[in-house]
Amino acid sequence: MQHVYKLSDAQLSRPSIVTVGMFDGVHRGHQALIGRLVEAAHTSDRAAVVLTFFPHPDVVLKDIQGRYYLTTPEERAHLLGDLGVDLVVTHPFDQSVRQMRAIAFVERLQTHLKLSELWATSNFALGYKREGNMDFLRAQGLEKGFAVKTVQLVADEDTHNVIASSRIREALLDGDVVTAAYLLGRPYQVEGRVVPGDKRGRQIGIPTANIDVWPYQILPDNGVYACYAILEGETRPAVTNIGIRPTFDGQVRTVETHLLDFDGDIYEKNLRLAFVERLRGEMKFNAIEALVEQIRQDIAVARQILERG
Repeated sequence: MQHVYKLSDAQLSRPSIVTVGMFDGVHRGHQALIGRLVEAAHTSDRAAVVLTFFPHPDVVLKDIQGRYYLTTPEERAHLLGDLGVDLVVTHPFDQSVRQMRAIAFVERLQTHLKLSELWATSNFALGYKREGNMDFLRAQGLEKGFAVKTVQLVADEDTHNVIASSRIREALLDGDVVTAAYLLGRPYQVEGRVVPGDKRGRQIGIPTANIDVWPYQILPDNGVYACYAILEGETRPAVTNIGIRPTFDGQVRTVETHLLDFDGDIYEKNLRLAFVERLRGEMKFNAIEALVEQIRQDIAVARQILERG
């Protein structure tokens, strides 16, 4: 898989099937669409291409601050590549893109991606003020020699609601990592470098690793979670706390994880967390001894959850 950060950097030697969208999280709905697109492209000797953007148009148009994304641009591209996509274009969403007329957008898709077929949902539109709707794109296709295919959104089996990144964000903000995993088709994950903390965990006999997670990625609601920690390709059971540590009058939100049955130096190493289940919300304890006892109970429960798979 090739990943480029500007549409003009794409250099294809064969025609392509293209889909355009954010694909934040690369959830089960995205996976179904991409799977069909990849199969159609590869059986016809064409390239499977995803054009996406960063920042997210919502962030720019609605002036969203702080944590919003389900995946970093690099992780999103990696997940798309795992599905068989040949080229991911993460194009900057800026004022020039925002103001681009739909006809100019189509011309760029043809020039840089050798567009032969465009896949989109029925409510898709591109270009200035969303002028490039599906009727416009079909007319352009007839004139310029590319096909337009309408694809259906995927609904989940339980609620029959469309699987959407917004639903996953809502679940995570509620601490419901089980629902998030169901919609994603995998546990929700964050990653970051292990950075020095205040060493309180080690002082109370339960050492933790402080993880510097990308500041724009959503974190599950404050609380304690059973997790898997992936360190240098090895997966270990872990308990993770997200919050401000009110027992110590903390003010800054942190991500701290305790790797079960592990006592090594992992400072400056990358650590990835896969959230399995929420154990409890964040709590303030009146005594350190009560906190330690609760943490030991959390570890015991997490161990049971993770051992049963």
